[in-house]
Amino acid sequence: MARQRSFSGAARSLGVSTAAVSQSVRQLEEQLRVVLLTRTTRSVSLTEAGRRLVDGAGPALSQAMAALQQVSAQPGEAVGKLRLSVSRAAVPFLITPVLPIFRERHPRVDVEVVVDERFVDIVAEGYDAGVRLSEAIERDMVQVRLTDAFRFVIVGTPGYFERHGVPQRPEDLLRHECITFRMQSTGALYAWEFEKGRRNWRVPVRGGVITNDGATTVALAGEGLGLAYAFEPTVLPLIREQRLVRVLEAYAPTVPGFFLYYPSRSQRSVPLRLFVETAREHSRRTL
Repeated sequence: MARQRSFSGAARSLGVSTAAVSQSVRQLEEQLRVVLLTRTTRSVSLTEAGRRLVDGAGPALSQAMAALQQVSAQPGEAVGKLRLSVSRAAVPFLITPVLPIFRERHPRVDVEVVVDERFVDIVAEGYDAGVRLSEAIERDMVQVRLTDAFRFVIVGTPGYFERHGVPQRPEDLLRHECITFRMQSTGALYAWEFEKGRRNWRVPVRGGVITNDGATTVALAGEGLGLAYAFEPTVLPLIREQRLVRVLEAYAPTVPGFFLYYPSRSQRSVPLRLFVETAREHSRRTL
């Protein structure tokens, strides 16, 4: 009830009628002599007393519900929920190829995928696991590699380079039209990063278009609006079709790749353990 914010949603989740949920809440309120929920015609929300009850008893109740679901499952069948925080660029590497296999194997495990570019505290925000670049993962997390290392590259259309010339050094980008990326976690514009040997650059590029979505920067670059800073695997099809061209490859930085990560104690979650196994199988086939 606290998560669904509606009686009908809680009823669907529990597999009972809406009337049964409403009656149970009413009986609990009568026993405790407090109001736990504020009800309107449009929504349901927790009162302060309800929030204290959920914060105090929520984890124990979740474990009890999970145990009851497991008891009701057939031998060898997994039942439960899995909540994942995934960066948009990671979706093709994990969600698209892995989730269909996982759901086919474990149809009674419900999966919620929240796509978010900001840095997410998966424990505080109630996620079972996340998928990010390794640099965005706290060191106390268990990490499962999902991809090889890859580069960030600068791309633009052949027509753009015919009109504006080809940059030869990272600092040349200050004279080019760059499609800039605003970071959700800080609100700052991302300075494009480069490396060559032991030297590193951070170039504060600018342009007439700003977005907070990496796929949008590539799409706009493909329309000739400017240059984009992109994960190389995501732009390879456009490069092969000669719709985009890479430049400054000698300065392209390499990152370790995408990782599935989770707190070690979450291994007690059967759905998460099974999802990790499926993701590892996929990684072994593709790495």
